[in-house]
Amino acid sequence: MTVIAVRKDPKALTMTLIAEFEATPERVWDLWADPRQLERWWGPPTYPATFTAHDLTPGGHAAYHMTGPAGDQMHGYWDVVEVDPPRRLFFMDGFANDDGTPNDSLPRNEGRVTIERIDARRTRMSIESRFPSTEAMEQILAMGMEEGITQAVGQIDAILISGVSVLQG
Repeated sequence: MTVIAVRKDPKALTMTLIAEFEATPERVWDLWADPRQLERWWGPPTYPATFTAHDLTPGGHAAYHMTGPAGDQMHGYWDVVEVDPPRRLFFMDGFANDDGTPNDSLPRNEGRVTIERIDARRTRMSIESRFPSTEAMEQILAMGMEEGITQAVGQIDAILISGVSVLQG
């Protein structure tokens, strides 16, 4: 499995997933930059994602929904703050209502993606979620965030093995 650690730090209000891949940083970045590739892994296997908006530029917006086995949908969005391809992505992550408007009854968190070369063949990716409060962290973790993101990232190896990269030139 690609996920090598998930660290929760209640004092810092963070959860950080760390994964390693046999791929270049540019190839791992493609998994975020191409919405069709992102759809292949962003949701857990039983809740695949569909991106209806995908603008990874500062001030940009991404919107998606994940569809469960019974047809139920959970909506989310990112407001992109900072982008430094292929090394960093920083966004505000939120839940959305069925019509795509922000669901303010659930907390938002910061998402920070860091992609770094380990050696000529391997790349490390970390996804840090920073929560606004202890209560928000507990609420989102109780909803299954750790399991969901671990399962989602666990699908990346199959995408990399397939060799398909729309953005590779």
